[in-house]
Amino acid sequence: MFKKVLIANRGEIAVRILRACRELGLQTVAVFSEADRQALHVRYANEAYRLGPAPARESYLRMDRLLDIARRCEADAIHPGYGFLAEREDFAHACQAAGITFIGPRPSAIAAMGDKMAARNTVSRAGIPVVPGTEGEGDLSDEALIAIAPQIGFPLLIKATSGGGGKGMRIVESQEDLPGLLHAARREAEAAFGDGKVYLEKVIHAARHIEFQILADAEGNVIHLGERECSLQRRHQKLLEESPSPFIGGNEELRRRMGEVACRAAASVNYLNAGTIEFLVDHDRNFFFLEMNTRLQVEHPVTEMATGIDIVKEQIRLARGRRLRYTQAEVGFNGWAIECRINAEDPYNNFMPSVGVLSNVLMPTGPGVRVDTCAYPGMEVTPYYDSLLSKLITWGESRAEAILRMRRALEEYHLIGVKNNIPFHQALLDSHRFLAGSFDTRFVEDRFSIDDTQDGREVHPEVAAILATLVAHHQTQLSAQIVQRGQRDTSNWKWIGRWERMQR
Repeated sequence: MFKKVLIANRGEIAVRILRACRELGLQTVAVFSEADRQALHVRYANEAYRLGPAPARESYLRMDRLLDIARRCEADAIHPGYGFLAEREDFAHACQAAGITFIGPRPSAIAAMGDKMAARNTVSRAGIPVVPGTEGEGDLSDEALIAIAPQIGFPLLIKATSGGGGKGMRIVESQEDLPGLLHAARREAEAAFGDGKVYLEKVIHAARHIEFQILADAEGNVIHLGERECSLQRRHQKLLEESPSPFIGGNEELRRRMGEVACRAAASVNYLNAGTIEFLVDHDRNFFFLEMNTRLQVEHPVTEMATGIDIVKEQIRLARGRRLRYTQAEVGFNGWAIECRINAEDPYNNFMPSVGVLSNVLMPTGPGVRVDTCAYPGMEVTPYYDSLLSKLITWGESRAEAILRMRRALEEYHLIGVKNNIPFHQALLDSHRFLAGSFDTRFVEDRFSIDDTQDGREVHPEVAAILATLVAHHQTQLSAQIVQRGQRDTSNWKWIGRWERMQR
């Protein structure tokens, strides 16, 4: 049992965890870098402590400082969120050694599944099909990877063994490109996760990226909460997710088999807490184990909306040693949920990150709309961290209703001060391929452009900006008009009453 939780993260996920803790009656502790001194999670927590300078390696990746703060504030548990130290076995071990509960899997499970190469080896031994690659080879040098690559075949994918979010990943089209891309992938993985190890994986053409959310307790019970469709990606970074998957649709037999494999993969490492098993599914609906994320996923809200289960609260309950509250038969699926990741980046300029101060923020509301965010008016968007500002989630009784609500919510969502990808999501939701559910992991990069929605019409952004300014000014003028009181000292009704009495 614990009463105080330190959130070893920042941004919208820190705010999300803080809210779950507050609903469970737990005291909360936030940590922040110099760049996040005024952040929303710092304001929401019961206590807040400075970690260090803005770069993640000097703040959010400093295990020693996090554990020192946890001791000083007498925190009973640490929730790592996602990214940073969430999938670091040594951090989970350090928490355990300090007598602090790590809200996540056991260190042994992180070692077996958090390391992508080790995970592939583990599930292969359990008889689960994996995407062809360098599984079973261990930590290989660049020279060894270059020698093995032709046996796997091009194109192939370089992937970091730690972390996720598209960091440390590169597509390689030829042998000549491999050395330079290996160096770049290692450097990016080292900067993001403090671990530069990588492995190779065959690229499966026209594949769907489908993942299953799992929950496991200390007694060995494992259940899944259905699938999420995560095929809409750019540079291996997911942009839009939905649950259930339109590709699986009503194929209950495929859903059952994939769910059983996901639970079996988690059980093979004696898994505890929340995790995600990711699959690649080819055109013929053959599925292959891709990796396991031993942490909370960015896209967990779509599963929460479709099942009604609060995954963050379940994480905390499971970390307290409690049994799962649900059996697999009791997990119900209701309606359809879609999530759009709202990032500070310019979709009209190759999605370049945008920095600045948010001068105004207007969030969408209404039936079936949820916003997980760290954005507020006056917030400074810095270049030090991920560009994610908000997750916009809508729910509907059907996929069509969820899409219509998402369109309406995107129209209502206003972020002024930095460029953002709301126009991209609006264009994507208007795409016929998306509406038909006919897309794969390469759809956004190879077959979709935000400019495709213009239908060949000439676009004049300067004219549009001027007209928008004039309309906004006119609406402001109308709302600012004040109806002044008349010159008479009383209402017209009393005035006419007096006049009538005088005429009698």
